[in-house]
Formats: sequence, C-alpha cells, structure tokens
Amino acid sequence: MDLTHLRQDYRQAALNEEDVAADPLQQFDHWFSQALKSNLPEPYAMTLATANQQGQPSARIVLLRGYDEQGLLFFTNYQSRKGHELAQNAHAALLFYWAELERQVRIEGQVRFASTEESDRYYASRPVGNRLGAWASPQSQAIPSRQFLEEREAQFRAQYGDEPPRPKHWGGYRLQPTQFEFWQGRPSRLHDRINYSLSQRGQWLIERLAP
Repeated sequence: MDLTHLRQDYRQAALNEEDVAADPLQQFDHWFSQALKSNLPEPYAMTLATANQQGQPSARIVLLRGYDEQGLLFFTNYQSRKGHELAQNAHAALLFYWAELERQVRIEGQVRFASTEESDRYYASRPVGNRLGAWASPQSQAIPSRQFLEEREAQFRAQYGDEPPRPKHWGGYRLQPTQFEFWQGRPSRLHDRINYSLSQRGQWLIERLAP
C-alpha cells in the first residue's frame, strides 16, 4: 500500500522561546491543561518506551495518573514486560501526542517505584473489575485461551469478593525527567521544537531544536 500521498500541514499555533515557562513541568502543566479543556480522547494516554539490557526497545500505551515535581506517575504489573525491562534498565521515555492540537511532548528520565501508600491508594480507587483483573492477568505471559483468563477472574472474585487487596506484583512507577521536548506542528514541516535538558547543577537549559 502506497501512503506517500497522505500528509497534513500544521497551521494552528506557534511555539517560541520567549513564550515558554522557565520550568518544563509548568510548561507541561499548561499544555496538558489545554488538552484536558479541549475534550480530546484520553489526553492522559501516553506511550511508554523501555529497553532491556541488550538495548532492544519496546513501547506501549499507559495512562498518566499524576504529575508533580517528583515526576510523572503511572501504574502497571511489575511482572509485565515493561516491569522486567525497567528492572534491568531504569531509563525510559514518554510520548504524548495530541493530534487535534498538532502537539507532541517527549519526556525522558529514570523510573523509580512509587510509594506503597500511593499504590494502595490508587488501587483502592479503581473499579472492582479492574482490581480483580490485576490478580487475574499474568500480564505479558502466554496464556492458553480467553477462557483461562475469565476462569481466573471468577476464581479471584470468589476469593476476594468486592474488596480484593492490592497484589504485591502491581503498583506505581514514577518517571523522574531529565529532558522534555515540546513540539508544535508548523507549515512546510518547519515545526517548532523547544527542548529542556537538566544540567548537572540541577538547572534546566532551554534550546530550540531543528525540525
């Protein structure tokens, strides 16, 4: 299939150095708030890219569940492929793509476990089906059938009812950023890219990157 004729020109907005916040988290908060107000479908969905010890990458969509000066928070099964890769290599990258706003945000950094209290609190806030699913699914492992999964869900529902405890293999991670890139689509592929990189002194260096 030839897709070379498919393209879109971007003309909604611009991004200039004098218009961005000195702190990338403040700039992220500004853009994320605009994405929420624009009623985009799941603006909190982000691509998480990880790599194993051999450098082989993998990527998947996860959901942002909070952010502050400590980093960006998400939750998953520690025994999943991403969990195993993060145990081998704590460096990871996040990507937000908001097509309707012609924007991307790339974030790189190191991932650490969230606190037990944060994991317990978020797990308890989830619908009961989601909580039971965390028990039922041996995430990323090969399973014989859909029926196998449904039988495990029924087993844990019978065991725990509507109050399953948080599995020890499920919880939160927080990516602590060392780099942010804010991308605004522009005409003729001359996009605006403003990059923040964290210096050894803990200060953010702001640079424009060529598109």
